[in-house]
Amino acid sequence: MNRALCAAVLVAACSMSAPAPASATTSRQASSSATPGGGCAPSTAPPQESAPPTSVNTLRQAYFCVLDNYYSGPVMDAKALLKSAFAAYTQSLMRRGADRADLRLPALTGNRDTDWAAFANVLGPGDPAALRAAITGMVAGLHDNHARWVRPTPSQEGGPTGTGIVGASAQQGGSQLDPAARPPMFITRVLPGSPAAKAGIRAGDIVVKADGVPPFIGDTVNQGILDVFASGTVRLTLKRPTTGRTRTVELREGPVTRQPPAVTSKKLADGVIHVRLPGFYEGAADQVIARLKGRPKAVVLDLRGNGGGSPREVTRLLGAFAHGKVTSYFCPLKGDCVPNRTDDSVPLLGSRLVVLTDRGCASACEDFSAAVKDNGLGTLVGTRTAGAVSGPGEGYLLDDGSLLLLPKVRHLGPAREIIDTIGVPVDHYAPMTALDLATGRDPGVAKALALL
Repeated sequence: MNRALCAAVLVAACSMSAPAPASATTSRQASSSATPGGGCAPSTAPPQESAPPTSVNTLRQAYFCVLDNYYSGPVMDAKALLKSAFAAYTQSLMRRGADRADLRLPALTGNRDTDWAAFANVLGPGDPAALRAAITGMVAGLHDNHARWVRPTPSQEGGPTGTGIVGASAQQGGSQLDPAARPPMFITRVLPGSPAAKAGIRAGDIVVKADGVPPFIGDTVNQGILDVFASGTVRLTLKRPTTGRTRTVELREGPVTRQPPAVTSKKLADGVIHVRLPGFYEGAADQVIARLKGRPKAVVLDLRGNGGGSPREVTRLLGAFAHGKVTSYFCPLKGDCVPNRTDDSVPLLGSRLVVLTDRGCASACEDFSAAVKDNGLGTLVGTRTAGAVSGPGEGYLLDDGSLLLLPKVRHLGPAREIIDTIGVPVDHYAPMTALDLATGRDPGVAKALALL
């Protein structure tokens, strides 16, 4: 199990990313330079793996970067940003027993430049670990599921490691636990050949406890269990739903093999094809369309666990099912919303469509699902989507090689409705249970076939 939160039991959700700039092949050296006198530089390449440590200047860059580039940055209260950063900074010091008696938030006026100067004067040289916490806290204070700070991860000799548990029923959009989740929590995906697989852990196994911590307190998901899964070793008490047998397994990180995402398909009933799309990555739409060349009578498009990706892939795939439709809107802080439309260069399939969704369907996946529902292109089956689609994010590089992802616009559905934090409701409720997974049953596919 990786130490990063989203790579423990949870799978990191893919952000709905804006189209890559034409200069995406620019050298890493050129793309990592900060804008002189500004907060940050637009990213045209991945973050550097080797860079200077996080400093007060890095925090300064992040602060001005948010104010200059975030969706509501120009009208944001700069004091709130500094307050979030300062709270996280002092909490980091306290956790390590390094609090300072002279460390107090200075009086802030609302002028972003003079407030930063006062703030930086109080910090002094700064504590690197606390500075990293401050940037994390400042971004978290935006309460935006597409705003995040990503630090470069050094290359691992011998490949990636983890426990191999990469899916759980209580996850929302892959990156957090769902406050609407209902017990029990169960494993939904285990990587083949991983430590978890070798320990006999299977999809459907119910998590009774993790290091003695229950996943639910009453009917409320226990957010504290995230800290348990963020460690490299975890002791799991599991219940097999088919037998009722309970056992305890101690898992340690080991080598894992992750295959790149790929479209898969299989024939169901006569003239119906089931296509699973794990993400809207580059080329995903054409991969799905290639699987449907025979123009099947009906398509069951499985988007469960699809964490999102590129809006361009969304509009291209929708073009196979309808032309001349608005799929969503991207709205700036000021001015008119820009409509996104189906890619009408894609030949129409003429197939009936059923889309399978769950709480793991996030970002671009919700963009697709809302377009299907609002435009009457098909039927949604499963559970409500994640509600994690604030808007496409753009990357900005800071001087320590880290990347700040910030949405510049807000996403609205085709009916100009807000989907972020709410999700897209399904037409037919068909959740997956632990017993379903353990026995190979699929209520979503069964309902789709019944409808078709």
